[in-house]
Amino acid sequence: MRIGIIGLGLIGGSIAKTLKKVHAQNSYIIGYDTHSLSCAKALDEGAIDHIAVEIGEDFVDCNVIFLCTPVSAIDKVAAKLLPYVSKDCILTDIGSTKHDTVEKIGRLISHSPKKCYFIGGHPMTGSEQSGYEASTSYLFENAYYILTPLKGTPDFILFIMQKMIERLGAIAITLEPDYHDFATAAVSHLPHIIASSLVHLVKNNDGDEHLLHTLAAGGFKDITRIASSNPAIWQDICLSNKTNIQTCLKKFIDSLSEFSNILDMEEADNLYDFFNEARNYRDSFQDGIKPDIAKVYTIFVDAEDEPGIIACIATLLSSHSINIKDIGIVNHREFSSGVLRIAFGHKHDMQKAHQLLTKHNYTVYC
Repeated sequence: MRIGIIGLGLIGGSIAKTLKKVHAQNSYIIGYDTHSLSCAKALDEGAIDHIAVEIGEDFVDCNVIFLCTPVSAIDKVAAKLLPYVSKDCILTDIGSTKHDTVEKIGRLISHSPKKCYFIGGHPMTGSEQSGYEASTSYLFENAYYILTPLKGTPDFILFIMQKMIERLGAIAITLEPDYHDFATAAVSHLPHIIASSLVHLVKNNDGDEHLLHTLAAGGFKDITRIASSNPAIWQDICLSNKTNIQTCLKKFIDSLSEFSNILDMEEADNLYDFFNEARNYRDSFQDGIKPDIAKVYTIFVDAEDEPGIIACIATLLSSHSINIKDIGIVNHREFSSGVLRIAFGHKHDMQKAHQLLTKHNYTVYC
C-alpha cells in the first residue's frame, strides 16, 4: 500500500513510525513537512521511504493520504492535493474538530473530476509535547480513533480505513461530525481551557516569594499537565469549535455557580453529594472499552485485588502471544474477591486466554 503523510509532527510522525513497525514490507510511505529537518530525520530513521518536496505529483499513486496539519489548513491542503490524487484514493485528516472540515472537503470533492473519498479522522490521543521528535510507534495503542465519513461513503471504503486504524493499534469509532464536535468539546477542549485557567489563577495570585509556584509542583502540576500543550494548536481548535465550547463553558460556569451557592449556605450534605457523585462517575472510567462502541471480547477472572495481580496475569498472557486491549480490577458487591476484567480485540485471543488461565487454575467467566 502506498501511503502519503502531509505533516510529520507528533501525529503524522507517529502514524509513519507505527505503520513501518507493523506493516513495513507492505507499505511505502511518502512524507511531506514544511520543516525539512523533520523530513530528513523521518527518512533517516526509516519512518518514511520518500520525501516529497511539495504537495503535488509525489502523491499521485497513494491509496491513503493523511492530512496531519492544523485544522485551519486542512481544506487548503486538500484543495492543493486534489488535482494529483488517484482514483479511489482515501483522504483523511487528524483534526480535533470535524463539522467544518467535513463540509468544506465534501464540497471540494463534489466539484472535483477525480473520484476520491474523504473520511474525517481524530485520534483521541496525544502529548503535551509536539513535533516529530515527540512522535512514537506506540502513541495510538488502545486509543479511540474517531472516523467521520462523508454521507454516501461506500462501506468498503470505510472498512479499508477501519483496518488502517486497527493497524495503528487504535479502536475505530464512527460518529456524526456534529456529535463528535460536541463530545470533544466536553471531554477534551473544555478540560484544556480549565487547565490553562487554573495555571493563570495561580500565576496571577502568586507573591514576590513565588510560594504558589513552589507548592504547585505537586498534584497541581499533574492536573494541569495539558496546559503545556502547543498554544497554536489550541488557538486553532477553539476557533474552529467555538459554538460547542461556548455551550460547554456555559454549563460549566452554571455548575461552578451552583457549587458557590452550596458553599455560601454551608450545605454540608450537598457538598458531600457533589464530591461523591463526581468520584463515583470518575471511578467508572476504569471499566475501559465500552462494548457498545467498539467490538471487544471480554472475560472475567476471579482474582484477589492485590498488588501485582494485573502484572502477573498480563505477563502470562503476553508470554503466549495473546494481545490484550484492556485490563483492570472491577470490584462488584456480589463478589467477595476482586474480579479482573480483560478485553480482547479478537475472539481467538479471548478463547486462548480462557484456556490458558483455566489451565493455570484461575476461575474464568465469559
